[in-house]
Amino acid sequence: MTMTPEAPISALVIDDAFRDTITLRERPPQPGPIAVSLTFGWRALLKIKHVPEQLFDVTAFPIMTTLMFTYLFGGALAGSTAEYLDFLLPGILAQTIVLITMYSGMGMRLDIEKGVFDRFRSTPVWQPGVLVGMLLGDLVRYLLASTMVFGLGLILGFRPDGGVLGVLAAIGLVLAFAFSLSWVWLLVGLYARTAQSVMGISMMVLFPLTFISSVFVDPTTMPDPLEWAVDRNPITFLADGSRALMQGDPVGNTVTVVLLSCIGLVAVFGPLTMRRFRTAS
Repeated sequence: MTMTPEAPISALVIDDAFRDTITLRERPPQPGPIAVSLTFGWRALLKIKHVPEQLFDVTAFPIMTTLMFTYLFGGALAGSTAEYLDFLLPGILAQTIVLITMYSGMGMRLDIEKGVFDRFRSTPVWQPGVLVGMLLGDLVRYLLASTMVFGLGLILGFRPDGGVLGVLAAIGLVLAFAFSLSWVWLLVGLYARTAQSVMGISMMVLFPLTFISSVFVDPTTMPDPLEWAVDRNPITFLADGSRALMQGDPVGNTVTVVLLSCIGLVAVFGPLTMRRFRTAS
């Protein structure tokens, strides 16, 4: 774009280069659902890069809980920490990952408070990819936490009889349940007014759910009413399924129940979350 000194400001002489620049060309293809989801998943990982403190819950927290419960309860419940670790580690893996799913809802609430939420809704892309991408980024965090728990367990002496395939299957089962449960906290994050309220609501649900389960002790040692409740707790099925897969024992119906729970959570809370995502003001 050039302008002669004698011509008024509004009189612009458009050269060939500028004309070529503004000439309409073929619009690039619109990104598909997979591309949109991966893009927003990458955004979630970039947030960790710029705010590395977000990794505290998937690094320090798993290490702290594993060491604390192993050495606090191991001698009293199993006679030695080594024997108790074989029972505890698959359960503590399930508990740790389930507890940190709350951060999905907190992240959603923070995006809303910063105005990023409205920007995403106005973007002409596959809208579910915004939420799916967030959860894909969280899956990486869950995988990191799983690696921390299992790696620490190996250092402490945990030796799974199920081998590598059993360990991978157990971690995959936990990640699938965590991904499905995260839809619940996304919905809570869309309704709650602050990130602190998301944490409060989720802790009120997750703490009883994870502690009143088979994560720490065998339910058969509990009073009958409590044993009845624990046996029907989805976290019990998750812990027992992970334990059986890691130790190479028969899984029974535990894995089936967990997978059906995953399907149910996504089927119910996925549409509800997307509806709220589109209509929230």
